[in-house]
Amino acid sequence: MSDQEEEFTAQNIPDASGKRDGAYETITIPVPSEDLPESDQTEDNESAPEPPGGGHEALSEAQSDQSPSSLETNDAEHLEEIMLPEQVLDSPVDSERHSLAQLDNAMQSTKQQSDDYHLTSFLDKIKAVKESLKTSMQYSLATVKVVLLPVCQEIIMRFRIDTIFKYLKDHFANQLSVPADVLQIRYAGTILKNNETLLQHGINAQDIVQVEIFSTLPDLYPIKGIRGLNEASQVITVRVQTGIDQYEEVAVEVIKSDLHKPFLGGFRHKITGIEYHNAGTQTVPKKTLEKCNVFCRDTQTVFQRKKLQQTTNTTSTQMTKIGVYVSNMTDKLVTPGKYFSAAEYHAQRLAAVIVLQTYYRRWHAKVMVENIRRQKMLRLKWEEEEKLRKIREKEEWMKLDYYRRHNPQTKEDFELLYNALELWRQEELECINQTFTGAERKAALCELLEKETQLIASIGRHRHNAYMENQEALIQAFLDKCSAPKAWKGFDGKITEMDTQFTIRARELQNIYKCIMLKNISQDERLDVLLTLKHTVKEHECTLTKEILELIDREIDLMMRGVKHHNLEGLRKRISTLFFHYLKTPLFNPEVARHLKVPQDPLKFYKKIHFCYSCQLYLPSTEFAVSSTAHHVHRCRKCVSLDNETRKRESFLKYKCMLQRLFYSEADYEDDSKIAFLMQLEDIQYLTENIWSGQSVLSAWKDLGDLVLVRWDKSLQWSPWNCILLTKDESAAHLKLASIEETVRDKTATSSPALSPSPRYGESLKVHDR
Repeated sequence: MSDQEEEFTAQNIPDASGKRDGAYETITIPVPSEDLPESDQTEDNESAPEPPGGGHEALSEAQSDQSPSSLETNDAEHLEEIMLPEQVLDSPVDSERHSLAQLDNAMQSTKQQSDDYHLTSFLDKIKAVKESLKTSMQYSLATVKVVLLPVCQEIIMRFRIDTIFKYLKDHFANQLSVPADVLQIRYAGTILKNNETLLQHGINAQDIVQVEIFSTLPDLYPIKGIRGLNEASQVITVRVQTGIDQYEEVAVEVIKSDLHKPFLGGFRHKITGIEYHNAGTQTVPKKTLEKCNVFCRDTQTVFQRKKLQQTTNTTSTQMTKIGVYVSNMTDKLVTPGKYFSAAEYHAQRLAAVIVLQTYYRRWHAKVMVENIRRQKMLRLKWEEEEKLRKIREKEEWMKLDYYRRHNPQTKEDFELLYNALELWRQEELECINQTFTGAERKAALCELLEKETQLIASIGRHRHNAYMENQEALIQAFLDKCSAPKAWKGFDGKITEMDTQFTIRARELQNIYKCIMLKNISQDERLDVLLTLKHTVKEHECTLTKEILELIDREIDLMMRGVKHHNLEGLRKRISTLFFHYLKTPLFNPEVARHLKVPQDPLKFYKKIHFCYSCQLYLPSTEFAVSSTAHHVHRCRKCVSLDNETRKRESFLKYKCMLQRLFYSEADYEDDSKIAFLMQLEDIQYLTENIWSGQSVLSAWKDLGDLVLVRWDKSLQWSPWNCILLTKDESAAHLKLASIEETVRDKTATSSPALSPSPRYGESLKVHDR
């Protein structure tokens, strides 16, 4: 084998391998017209496996065995057989086999040539054909710029113009871990189908096109950026035309970046859809350098640089001289003015400053006066509002007092009535003593006693009516308490309620009692209520139930005889009273045992029952009022109230209000104050009347409705030796003081001596203890 034949074989083998590797990327195989004039057809598909290496070697040996004479005689015939269009196969596999066979035949015929000149020319033609095949495979690719939405990541890749988009979609579905049927490819505002190609949309080889890929289900399958693309750049080859039929391949480096540069200006081609940006968006954005630790001494100093500069433009003045005439028509005559010394300048500046200060001080004074005037107006308005508020509160208190005296309902209301009666009696008695003497005085006193007796009887009737009204309300409240379900608060703050068999029984009896107390119902309805009551009471046999059954039968008999309803009121009242006793019996209503004042267990009487020396009754401890200094229990609450109504007739309503305000104020401190909550009405009355003389220590205000007992030193707990009697406004100002001792020491000369505790304070407490 000759050297040229070995060189040809060595070049043919890698070319064939390269052809096999790019078989699935190349689409068309153009045939040059200068080499093959009779063949104008091109193949669209070229993809076939390479024949085995053993067959190729056998073919090469067969070619080497042929004589040069046969190569020379059959040269033209083989060239015509390779380039004839009729022999081009439709299948890419047959086409590639046919091409390889033609090349092998050409090599075999070449070996048979004896002339070196014909051999060299034929090898050049073979190399030109191979180069044209490789060029057609290379230039059938286009550069595709893929933009992933909405992350706006740009990916540049090479893609064949006759390959369907389904492969591109499958590639990115694998990269993004998203189903392929969810992805959509959009080009120039048009959705591309799977079976379409770039060639169908007018894209030629070596063109650059931009497509967008997005997800149709962004919630379920969102598109995220593909990592690892920015680590290395991509180099593409661009074919540039340098002249007529002259082209040059230039390598261009594409730097991949996830940064989506904003659209700062440009336009989009309506037909092709290509975007043309301005120069502002064509450059890579400048990266900001990370600042190092600048907390050092160098950043606290200032570096200055001085440099002298001189302009290059020089000027000159031209004067009139021999041979030069300069017009003086535009010249001006400048005469010097009065000399202005530095002292005059500073004096002028001082005068200007004084003028500015004058105007500023005037403006500042006007603003200050306006603020003072505004504050004065606000103060006067607040004082007027406070005055009106106090008058309004006083009127409301008087209206409430008037209403309570005309419609007494509670114990405090009747205390007000008896107090008013005592004040009226004292006024009338004083008037009689000053006006009459002798028999006339006795007659006037008898008349006064008779009027007082009538008023006391009237108050007694009002008390009885109020008691009857309140008694019915008390009974209903008692029954509601017995029939209420068990309730407790859970860890989550919700209230949980539970009914027991006893609460259900109590609720049934309560409903029956309400039906018995109904009025203005028909006779049939009344009979149904009585029959229900009868069946309920029959469950237990005792004296009480027998009496209730007898009264029920009597009422039914009278109703059948046609007795009128108002004649049956007494009988119905007896039935309701006996049934209420039935309800209060724990044997018939077990739930009521928890709410009775007198416990059913006799052993509980020993420690909680006391004897009243006034009414000679044994009563529970709750019926006795115990003061903070008492050592023994003598009289119950009812006896104390009865003694007050018959003798002193005092009203403790205002003292109760003072005690209530004391409880509220001490609860707001939240410092575990205990002494204040042990005080009783008698203690508050003694402190107010005996210690503080029933008036404020500052203003001597005597209206008990406006007075409060507050702490003298707010840092200590309230106690009788750490309190002071002031009005509501004075107490608010007193509690705002930071230090009581310093304030009193500074204002000793102008303040009242009553500001400090009285020197007789301790003696009064000792007398009270005795």
